[in-house]
Amino acid sequence: MRESRLPANGLDFRLLSEGPEAGPLVLLLHGFPEGAESWTVQLAALGAAGCWAVAPDLRGFGGTEAPVGEDRYRLPELLGDVSGLIHGLGRDRCHLVGHDWGALVGWPFASRHPELVETWTSLSIPHPVPLIEASRNDPDQRERSSYIDLFRMPGKAEAVLSADDYRRLRAMYRTGPHPEAVPQAVIETYVRNFARPGRLTAGLNYYRANLSGPAWSAFPPTPDPITAPTMLVWGTEDPALGRRAVEATAAHVGGPFRLEVVEGAGHWLQFEAPERVSNLLVEFITSK
Repeated sequence: MRESRLPANGLDFRLLSEGPEAGPLVLLLHGFPEGAESWTVQLAALGAAGCWAVAPDLRGFGGTEAPVGEDRYRLPELLGDVSGLIHGLGRDRCHLVGHDWGALVGWPFASRHPELVETWTSLSIPHPVPLIEASRNDPDQRERSSYIDLFRMPGKAEAVLSADDYRRLRAMYRTGPHPEAVPQAVIETYVRNFARPGRLTAGLNYYRANLSGPAWSAFPPTPDPITAPTMLVWGTEDPALGRRAVEATAAHVGGPFRLEVVEGAGHWLQFEAPERVSNLLVEFITSK
């Protein structure tokens, strides 16, 4: 695995990559509270399949710069990061993959910039429109999303997550049906990164800048149906995302759509079902 740096959209990004640089570009976007290391298994599988697989630390995470200020984490800035990374890597298009906040950025990116997206794969996160609807009208999804209320509280969230040597932050990686799936070494890497001054706030700013008001209700719209071939991968035991919005996602995709349900998996799909996720990505991307 190669580690490198790339300037894009006014920031200096840290990248992990595998595979031949002449191969089709696959850009993998992680979520919170993670980093590029969440894609280690998938990077290797895609690289072995002949793809140039690249996973950046997103703005504010890991080895990438963390600008100060909540407004620096609004969706237009995050979308600009993705297009900047694609062009900075010397490409006009990519196969885009996202998990958690990476997917919440990927859905509107695929909607607003179809010319830059060959295929789009979301892990765990359904289309934002049915997700917003479910967060308003589905008691199950409202309960699953209740943690967001804490994350949006400046100061309090940082205090709660960092107390007792980041005990509650560490516990987040142990949720779901496979509590040992995320390797301890990876957890320690993430915790060290978030323990740096301002870094936990940077990650939480994704929620604060984009989810004001009731959970999800103010998320910027995803205006047009997705035209790129799209795959949604969802674990049946995901504690944060329920079935209702997942099943409604197809109606918001204008191109070919594929739903892959991973029985018994939770939210950390790359770790809980690494071979299944890797095989799905390789098959989906290389068949296009």
